[in-house]
Amino acid sequence: MFSKTNLSGFLFSVLLGLLAYFSSALLGGANAILLGLFAGIFIGNIFKIPSPLSAGIGFTSSKLLEISIIFLAFNINLKHMSGLGWQSFILIIIMIISLLLITLYLSKKFSCPGSTGWLVGFGTAICGSSAIAAIAPSITKNKEDIGIALAVVNFMGSIGMIALPFVLKILSVDEISSGLLVGGTLHSVGNVAGAGYAMGGSVGETAITIKLARVALLSPALIFFSFLIKRKETSNWKSHFKLPLYLWAFIAVTVFTSTIPLPSVLLSSMDTLGKITLTIAMTAIGLKVSFRELYSSGKKALGFGVVIFIIQLLIVGLGIYLLSLIYL
Repeated sequence: MFSKTNLSGFLFSVLLGLLAYFSSALLGGANAILLGLFAGIFIGNIFKIPSPLSAGIGFTSSKLLEISIIFLAFNINLKHMSGLGWQSFILIIIMIISLLLITLYLSKKFSCPGSTGWLVGFGTAICGSSAIAAIAPSITKNKEDIGIALAVVNFMGSIGMIALPFVLKILSVDEISSGLLVGGTLHSVGNVAGAGYAMGGSVGETAITIKLARVALLSPALIFFSFLIKRKETSNWKSHFKLPLYLWAFIAVTVFTSTIPLPSVLLSSMDTLGKITLTIAMTAIGLKVSFRELYSSGKKALGFGVVIFIIQLLIVGLGIYLLSLIYL
């Protein structure tokens, strides 16, 4: 609950988050969410945050994270899945399910601290920062895990956006397969657009279609992954549907916007509000992340991020190869 004790820390987080959001445009369209996170980490480690601000910062990092996901749901449309052929749709479903199962298994093998492995794997499988923000409140209370996972996934997405077009060009991969690989593996819509359109208009269009289908699958993926993580906590199957209120709101908004046409101005406004609130929430999370924890936990999370991204590339690549054999 919001109270007067939260006000000063809340206002401090909002001010810093808004500064990061609007500064991103001045920095050549830098990722505002990542900029907010790193600004929070820098300030939180260089300066001693006054104790009266702590409660409000904690409140902002938790509640605004949940609220931002509800806003962002307005731009997730299940109809994007209808733009795929059934072959591509099956391939994406197999990739997501396989990657989430592998994430659950490998995160233990890598001894990823806390929930960082789960968050990195989920963000890699679906849509980067938004996916991490959506699943995080229901599986962890550790804000440092969220910050580390966000940094890793954005780093890997940026590397993939730069490297994948060069690799596909060297291998002389055709346009359709290139679009499938880019859209089926890169982490955020921005990464996909950057890599896809750098290879040509048709590659970019295919890649964006595939990526939007992955984003549209966020709701079922949330339910499935939450079930995987919490399946041993209870023997009653009904309890697996006791999702946090913000997740039910997210699912409801997704279904609503997918079935009822809404004005583009409204959808654009909700998307902007979602990005602003997510930037503020990530800034508050950054204020609670220590350099020492980022270094010690981040090394394992980064290694895990590299491995899970390579596995994702192999799954999608193998699927494309098998489809080419079937339809030769």
